[in-house]
Amino acid sequence: MKLRSIVVDDEYFCRNNLKMIIDDFCPEVEVVGMADSADQARSMISEYKPDLVFLDIKMPKEDGFSLLQSLPQRNFSVVFTTAHSEYALQAFKADAVDYIEKPINIDDLRNAVNKVLKYQIANPGTVGSAPAVKEKEKENDRISLATRDGFMMVKNEEIVHLEASDNYTMIYMTENRKFLSCKNIKVYEESLNADDFFRVHKSHIINISTHLKGFTRNDGNIAILSNGKQIPVARRKLTDFLHRINTI
Repeated sequence: MKLRSIVVDDEYFCRNNLKMIIDDFCPEVEVVGMADSADQARSMISEYKPDLVFLDIKMPKEDGFSLLQSLPQRNFSVVFTTAHSEYALQAFKADAVDYIEKPINIDDLRNAVNKVLKYQIANPGTVGSAPAVKEKEKENDRISLATRDGFMMVKNEEIVHLEASDNYTMIYMTENRKFLSCKNIKVYEESLNADDFFRVHKSHIINISTHLKGFTRNDGNIAILSNGKQIPVARRKLTDFLHRINTI
């Protein structure tokens, strides 16, 4: 399967460098056009009807997100290419298949192309990396938290995040509540609803459906929660984390 693609970037060197890498290392991809602005990209998308668009985010006059929002219909996959790491969360919310930071790493590019190929083979004529499920019945929307005196039942939405503390777990909740549970964090990882919670680090589980408010790579990979806490995302968890939040 040959993917017809368009490269969109306002910088001449970046456009041509990416095309050169694609030509050399991604034989499954054919670059049919290169655009230096959102306006030119719209025309090329209409004319060439690509399978894949490599899209820069920060561009003069109109950024990549605005370009996507302006399209009445999108029948192609998107891989964002950008020097600005702070847009990762927004990129996956825009149903991007992947997000590659400049300077372009060949392995990252190859992985992104493989994701597009696998998805389009399984889901011809659709966009994104997985069908987004906006509403679904929760298997369990509450959990029993073990205390020294017994247990208490709380709703998932009340839990902001959990942090390992030796063989115990500190549970941070809404309204600045917190308490120390006598169970270890592994027990909670296995019992919490996977629709709502994600273990981003060996010491941290966060509520991604209710309390995840942002993500930044400025000081490492950091998830920002509704209570202001900044939680590290382990490198080995990063790809799964970014794809997981795309389904929220």
